[in-house]
Amino acid sequence: MFKKVKILRHSPEEEAEINRQIAEDPDAYIPSDEEFARMKPLGRPRLESPKVQLTVRYDADVVEAFKATGEGWQTRMNNALREWLQTHRAA
Repeated sequence: MFKKVKILRHSPEEEAEINRQIAEDPDAYIPSDEEFARMKPLGRPRLESPKVQLTVRYDADVVEAFKATGEGWQTRMNNALREWLQTHRAA
């Protein structure tokens, strides 16, 4: 069973004190619109055709063979399936 977590909220006085300290902190500031526009997003760029997550069952020996090739085994499995598609597609 999940344990219900009680969320403790700040009192208005505590919230005011937190905001006062933020306002006094020289390292905390709100960037201008110009600064915000120059910021670059973090992380990988969005893919044109992102991968689809699904659950598939393969024989254990097939999975172990791909895993034995090391890091990137799922990409290699995807490439093997793509190669099969290219040679078996109906014209």
